[in-house]
Amino acid sequence: MLYAWLSILVLLNAMWLVLVLFGLPGNWLMVLSTCLVAWWKWDQRVFSGWTLIAIAALALLGELIEFLAGMLGARRSGASWRGSISAVFGAIFGALLGTFIIPIPFLGTVIGASVGAGLAVWAIEVSRGELAEHSLRRGVGAGIGQFVGITSKIMLGLAIWLVIAVAAFWP
Repeated sequence: MLYAWLSILVLLNAMWLVLVLFGLPGNWLMVLSTCLVAWWKWDQRVFSGWTLIAIAALALLGELIEFLAGMLGARRSGASWRGSISAVFGAIFGALLGTFIIPIPFLGTVIGASVGAGLAVWAIEVSRGELAEHSLRRGVGAGIGQFVGITSKIMLGLAIWLVIAVAAFWP
């Protein structure tokens, strides 16, 4: 019966992984589901404490990368600190707006976040009196950074799912 519950957990975590594509906290839901099963079946020692720590660390790393990627992309392309910080807020606003303007799952959120980060950096840099072409380059850097961040979070979500799936059925 244990393997039936573990199979359900792996399938449920696959559903949670899909939520990451929509900008939802699927990585954390995988961690939570796995911790609940580990607690529920503690006497059978399905998941070690190290496994639970590892998946939580991967989820945290994914959040940090996604949160900071647009800012770091802007900084690498020469944006000011104000412009770089605006990339974070532009990405959040853009992701929300893109989800509704472009109703294609995942694509609208990713495009919205990337464009939002880029536009926010561009607007701040132009308002500082920078040349339009330099501001545009910095905005593109922020947009690319944000895209890399979102993609990294999805890849880390896949790693979390694989660690859980292997740990669930590894003797």
